[in-house]
Amino acid sequence: MFTHKIMRLAALLAALAVGVASPPAVRAQNVGETTRSAALATPDALAGRATFADLVTLAERSGLVVRVQIRRQVTLEPERAPGLDAGFARLYVEADTLALIAGGSTIGESLVYLVDVPLTPKGKAPKLKNREMLLFANLSGRGPGGAAQLQLAGPSAQLAYSPALEQRIRPILTSLFAPDKPPVITGIRDALAVPGSLVGESETQIFLATQDRSPASLTVLRRPGQPPAWGVSWGEIIDSSARAPEFETLRWYRLACALPESLPSSANLARDPAARQLAASDYAYVINALGPCARAITRAPAR
Repeated sequence: MFTHKIMRLAALLAALAVGVASPPAVRAQNVGETTRSAALATPDALAGRATFADLVTLAERSGLVVRVQIRRQVTLEPERAPGLDAGFARLYVEADTLALIAGGSTIGESLVYLVDVPLTPKGKAPKLKNREMLLFANLSGRGPGGAAQLQLAGPSAQLAYSPALEQRIRPILTSLFAPDKPPVITGIRDALAVPGSLVGESETQIFLATQDRSPASLTVLRRPGQPPAWGVSWGEIIDSSARAPEFETLRWYRLACALPESLPSSANLARDPAARQLAASDYAYVINALGPCARAITRAPAR
């Protein structure tokens, strides 16, 4: 038994010496959180504060979403934890795979990863053994004994597991893997407002730029005596009967979390000042209807 423990420890130290998981912790700093406050960065706090936009962002950065149970943790010495924030400890974690919730890679029954966690009020690393976590990560290799080596998708990518959290993430993952998932919006291409024949009647078309160059557009219709109606079309055909996306769906996220706050002047094709103002007002109406893209534990992806 003693020899077995020595061999396990030697394998662990050898893994640390070649940097088994140091890239994840260092690169994760570039992803960033909205805050690195220790009080707000515990796995339980992260899980409780995560918004819909946070969960979509983490899921899109990850090739794997895994439910694990921590079996062992080792606190790295400061010299092995470059870039570590004050008030945090960097842990080398060995965990058992409980469920692969999403991902196309085979990871096996055990895995290893690095994670930065806030110190306790006594200045110690928290004891996470036997805790269940939900990890957003990517497979980066194999660790000691063939364990899957994971690179977390960011500093906030280890969340305390709960059935409620799993219920929140599963519909998001289903939408992200759907064949008809909406494209990533990268900006506004053109916008044009056209007044109708009646006073108070108009139609504004706003054409969106997408990452894969697939067509997407917004339509805002105004009719006398009626509130404005708007919708989004995800295709070549501009559907005047298109509807606005439901709140906290992937279609809502694509718009609410990517569109600029105001219509770029360069995108407004109208020359008449009144028509330009109408296009800008209709765009503002859409932005207000979508509501804010609230984030608590992630930053918006770079465009």
